[in-house]
Amino acid sequence: MGLRFIGTTSDAGDCPTLYEVEGSTDILVQGDRVTDPEHLAQLRDVKESETFVRVPRDLLTRFAPRADAAEMVPFSDITHLFKEFRHTAWRLETRRGYASDRNSPKWARWKQGADIAAEPDDAWRANVRHQAAKGKLFARVRLVDEPLTEGQQFLLTSGHSNVAAGEDIRNLPRAQAAQLGLPDHDFWLFDSRVVARFVFDEDDTTLGVIVSEDPAEVAAACQARDAAWHHATVTADFARAVTSAV
Repeated sequence: MGLRFIGTTSDAGDCPTLYEVEGSTDILVQGDRVTDPEHLAQLRDVKESETFVRVPRDLLTRFAPRADAAEMVPFSDITHLFKEFRHTAWRLETRRGYASDRNSPKWARWKQGADIAAEPDDAWRANVRHQAAKGKLFARVRLVDEPLTEGQQFLLTSGHSNVAAGEDIRNLPRAQAAQLGLPDHDFWLFDSRVVARFVFDEDDTTLGVIVSEDPAEVAAACQARDAAWHHATVTADFARAVTSAV
């Protein structure tokens, strides 16, 4: 079973930290091991396999889940949110590539040398323009590697048309994201109220999303958004830096 980062109160992003054990209802707690003999002597019903860690009360207050884990649903179940959100739809993209990109006609055109940044609006960009005209914000931060993967090169090129439609897309080096303690999973955050976390298979294919309004999960997503947004670079500046480095 894998672990999903929930949140931390450490500025260094290491510990104390909470994780969800995926595929279960268990929470894994990371913290400093208890070694004080007096404290250990006061613990009750201790099994030989057990260990104990110390964490600040603030960690549990801010991030401990307050509801049972939701089940995965098809991505189509949340498409209405991209029109119905009230002020902000924000995305964190963490993968090195997406099967949906590689399997798209646009990918093939890009590989053939077409200028995909200058293509007419599709349904996504048309909706972005429509929502932006109402004063709403579409935004995302993409984690990128050095050098960029092929998938990241595609998204950087394609992203210019999304920016022109009204999206604010920024890029953040993966190493810096790790230092900030950002999660390693993709999600959409709507109005700082609803989180839709992506579930992928090993081939980068979207299997579905897990939707939550749990205060702890929303708080963790908001914390990640604020940190990523502060340190990320806007698309135009990032693209110029990549070009100059080639």
